[in-house]
Amino acid sequence: MENEELKNLAQHLANPQGEKGIEIGEMMNATNIGMTLESIRTLSIDDGQQILEIGHGNAGHLKGIMNLAKNLRYTGIDISETMHNEAKKLNKEFESQAEFVLYEGKKLPFQDETFDKIFTVNTVYFWENPVGFLNEIYRVLKDEGTFVLTFGQRDFMEKLPFTAYNFKLYNNDEMEELVSKSQFKRMKTSEREEEIKSKTGNETIQRIYTILTIKK
Repeated sequence: MENEELKNLAQHLANPQGEKGIEIGEMMNATNIGMTLESIRTLSIDDGQQILEIGHGNAGHLKGIMNLAKNLRYTGIDISETMHNEAKKLNKEFESQAEFVLYEGKKLPFQDETFDKIFTVNTVYFWENPVGFLNEIYRVLKDEGTFVLTFGQRDFMEKLPFTAYNFKLYNNDEMEELVSKSQFKRMKTSEREEEIKSKTGNETIQRIYTILTIKK
């Protein structure tokens, strides 16, 4: 891919827009599904809990969440109007249990201690003020709640040509240091490896990623 194509792909990965954005959203759901499902499993969701997903994309995985427990309430929040609309369209069957919220990416428009479980997959690269945003997550998480943050490690991500454009990359030590600067007090780090299809071609690549389980 040429530089301009890579830059365009990077922009859509950060904030999918229009018809191309819908296509990118489908691709992201397919390539990230392993990370997403592992993150959801790590949350240990129980009956009646309030779940928040930050950066839901097209939320093609929502059915998998709703099947885990009874009487769940899911809220998905995203900066992309295209993904906001796609997620609502694809998940009409859950409209009594699921809400999708469009926001500007800095402040979470929820009251303190609203959610039992919060998770986000492959969004941290785009946070403008990471420590401030972690403190926003801390604020809306219940005292006994769990926050799962999942990201591709720097060594892997640096090999992807589109991450040269406005991606902030982290290794495990850097991410743990970032979290330690926030109000969160406890975290557990675990690594995973999976084979995925490349976003820039048909080849398969080995992705190494990290799941941080974070508590107050």
